[in-house]
Amino acid sequence: MHPDQAEPPLGGDPGARVAGKDVRVVRVLTLLDASRHSLSALAAAVDLAAARHAELVALFVEDQELLSSAGFPFACEIGAVSGRVRRLSREDLVAGQARQARRVTEALEAAVAGRELRHELRVSRGRIVSEAQALAGPGDVLMLGKAGFSGHWGVRLGSTSRALMLEAPCTVIIWDERLPLARGPLRTLAEPDAQQHAPLEVPEALARLFEGEEVLEASDARDLEHRLRRATSGALLLHRPRLARLAEQDPDLLARLPIPVIVVP
Repeated sequence: MHPDQAEPPLGGDPGARVAGKDVRVVRVLTLLDASRHSLSALAAAVDLAAARHAELVALFVEDQELLSSAGFPFACEIGAVSGRVRRLSREDLVAGQARQARRVTEALEAAVAGRELRHELRVSRGRIVSEAQALAGPGDVLMLGKAGFSGHWGVRLGSTSRALMLEAPCTVIIWDERLPLARGPLRTLAEPDAQQHAPLEVPEALARLFEGEEVLEASDARDLEHRLRRATSGALLLHRPRLARLAEQDPDLLARLPIPVIVVP
């Protein structure tokens, strides 16, 4: 689709509305860092943007804090495989980020090849979380992988994903490369006092990816993990305040859940 063409509406099927009024998806955003987790999230973001005729925006951030750390006399890096310790060099970091930028550019072009999809790669320098927050708007959907380069060390939620799912001004999807999205119920958690909580507002474009709703009676993080341990389809929808309470109980809960997690403000 040419950038000057008008974007078609994202559907108006009343049956697709879930737990609240429709929220139109303006753009699908994703962070790229060339890790397998971010590339998996990119593939999912491309599919969602193409299906909903939305613009895809990929963001690559040259981490300013990492560059600044090279100025400390004690700064060093340890090889993940070799275990070798060497002085952290700003020149090496700059060169590494340049290589990373080339890889994410190639990855984006490969992901959208053959699709009529408006897309853009934005490159910025700063703190990853603050740059992503500055880019995102209320009508966007931000697709994130569960972990970054450190993901191979174990099942943990990356610090960037953790911060953005709690602070981003838009809907956030936490994607898991181990299990592709499969149609199934969109699960929500029963609130102790539903009258004190507004209905969850779900972008219609996301609601149509699933089949029906399922309300889970989960008292805490452990109970929720138990109820979802055998889930193979659908997704879990969480209101951000509820997510914050679950994260306090178990910081790595979302990393262990076997389905995508959708977080709404």
